[in-house]
Parts: sequence; structure tokens; C-alpha cells
Amino acid sequence: MKIKELLCAALLGTCLLATLPVQAGSFSSSSAAAEIKFTPEQIIKFAKQVEKTLAAKGAHVAILARMGRPASELPEGMHFTHVAFVVYSQITAADGRTLPGYAIYNLYQQDKHPDVSDLVQDFPVDFFAGVAVLEAGIIIPSAKLQQRLLDVINSPTYAALHDPHYSLIANPYTLGRQNCTEHTLDVISAAIYQTGDIKRIKANEIAYFKAQPVNVNPFKLALGSLFSSEISTSDQPDAPVTATFETIAKFLQKYDKGAEEITVTPEL
Repeated sequence: MKIKELLCAALLGTCLLATLPVQAGSFSSSSAAAEIKFTPEQIIKFAKQVEKTLAAKGAHVAILARMGRPASELPEGMHFTHVAFVVYSQITAADGRTLPGYAIYNLYQQDKHPDVSDLVQDFPVDFFAGVAVLEAGIIIPSAKLQQRLLDVINSPTYAALHDPHYSLIANPYTLGRQNCTEHTLDVISAAIYQTGDIKRIKANEIAYFKAQPVNVNPFKLALGSLFSSEISTSDQPDAPVTATFETIAKFLQKYDKGAEEITVTPEL
């Protein structure tokens, strides 16, 4: 194992980088280059189960999370490794038909440049293709917030809130670095406060959102940021913190009356 991989493993469980085909271990990586641990049939079945769960709840917009790593390999307070928006849409099939279904709006790291991210749309089967565990976290906002989120996602604000300078442990209170959870939080804040002004968004997040401390030895963190381009402390003026699926869920359950959190595991 290379020194870069050892340092990242020490920093965040076993988030192996570089030559190993385990990109889903990073918090905001595409499943496209990930090691497949389940059969296509298992992934398709689970993806459909998630879609049916969303449909049964009447969800038009929700926050969806997956497990790119087993929970035992993640830092304290973190369970899911990637978060995105799932939106009920009219999807064009390969044969040209238009069918109802769910599209997923992600922030993904670039495979060759892990310190750079893109906004990418894919679908539930893609989303769960490289997971370590077939488990999904879902936050269904109130009907009012769902409509506001849809308005933001369909507007230029959604892309404008994207900062391509990626860090695995991006600080949600500051600018300069961003990961999938921070972008998700910024879009949620834009919808709640009906603004695209990033300074106002950050002021409200500082006031009302409680971030997750990154419980990592400072020396290991410094070494990790030195040797791994996807880890940066440039936006961490104090003890490092980040946004997670869990902290976003707590935020919405406190400030969005009617928001609901659901965990989906494979049906027996």
C-alpha cells in the first residue's frame, strides 16, 4: 500500500485511493469506477425497492444517501458516505419512450482529479452500483419544502451553488471547498430561505445548522491533507467539521415541520 493510501486509511477508516478500484469509498465519488460487490439483479431489485418506497410516500423531491463503506470503517457519527437529491421525473428510455421515475442529482468527484467535482445526473441503479452495503437513507422534506427544492434544482441557482474545489471533509460554514453534503445543504438552505446569495446562506447555516465534528487526530489530518488531494484543511479555521446525512436529517427534522427520515434495507 502506498503512503498516500496509508494516510487516507488512517484518516478515514479505510478510504483507499490511487490504484485501487474502490472509488465509492470516498464520500462523493461516482459508482462508475467502483468495485461491484452485489449482482446486477440485487442492485436492480434494491434500486426499485427504494423507488417504490419514495413513490409510496408521494415524494417528489427527497435526499438520498448510500453506504460506500461499511459503518465500522467510518469515523464516529458518520454512517452514509454519499448524499444526493432524488427527483421524480419523466425519464426518456433507450427506445425513446417517456416513463415516470426518479432521477438523482449528484455532486461527484472526478475520477482522475479527486480534488475536483462535477454535478452529474444519474439513476438509482447507477447510484447503488458500487455500494459496500445495500442500505439507503432517505429524508423526505415537507410538501412545501419539496416544491421549493424543485424550484431551486430547476433554476440556475442549483449550479451556481456548486464549488468544484472538492474536499472530503469540507466545512459547511465556510467557502473555498465543498463536498456532496455541503452542496446538498446549500441547496436546502437556498430553498428554505428563498435566496441564492451564498453569503446569506452561510450566515443562516452558521446560525441554525449543527455540523459533525471530524474526530481525527490533528497530526493525521495534517498528513492526510499533505499527501491526498481530496483532503484539504484550507477551509477549516478551527477544529474540523463537516456536513453529513445525519446532521442534515437533524436539521430538517428541527426546522421543517413534516420532514421524515427513513432507512431502507433489502426486503427478505
